[in-house]
Amino acid sequence: MVYVTGDTHGMYYDLKERFKNIELTCDDTIIICGDFGFVWNETEKKEFLKKLSQEVYTIAFVDGNHEDFSMLNEYPVTEWNGGKVHKVAANIYHLMRGQLFSIEGKTYFTMGGAYSLDKYRRVEGIDWWKEELPNSDDYKTADKTLTKCGNIVDYVITHTLPQSSIHYIGRVPDIHDLELTGYLDWLYDKLEFKKWFAGHFHVNKQARGNVRVLYDDVVRLDD
Repeated sequence: MVYVTGDTHGMYYDLKERFKNIELTCDDTIIICGDFGFVWNETEKKEFLKKLSQEVYTIAFVDGNHEDFSMLNEYPVTEWNGGKVHKVAANIYHLMRGQLFSIEGKTYFTMGGAYSLDKYRRVEGIDWWKEELPNSDDYKTADKTLTKCGNIVDYVITHTLPQSSIHYIGRVPDIHDLELTGYLDWLYDKLEFKKWFAGHFHVNKQARGNVRVLYDDVVRLDD
């Protein structure tokens, strides 16, 4: 079974709390909509990552804006379920941008990244990285991927929301994020998909149409 949830920010006990009533097995996959936060140069988070690597279930995450991209990019790039990933552990995968994955017979298009509103109080290379936003190669990869599948996918997994969906949850799109959120808005109109899940905003809300933003809610994908 596949489950989707929002940002975890390296908070091990919070993640475990979300799934306390679900008996996860080796056949289950948890997808996290960015800000995974366990790949981070802090002793505690390294220990938490080690604990997660010993779980029987699989964890797959798109990157958010609060990731240690220096560490994340050190992991080997390989292929998993049809798309490119950073393999963090035997059961933990970073779903790279613009990729398409097939999990339990369903397809998942992934596009991580977002702008950090708290960038002003962060230090580059310590707790902020310019890689938080997609570059031109990421967009080109995404377009090639979607062209190959005829712009038809089952699920879309992103960190931030399409621009119009941000308005739907009562927020104002940030000017620094408009390239990405505008692109996601374009994808919303271009793609044929069943459901779209995002994180980033730390709320659990239904947004525009079949777009849902998650924080600590857990959604089971059984359709």
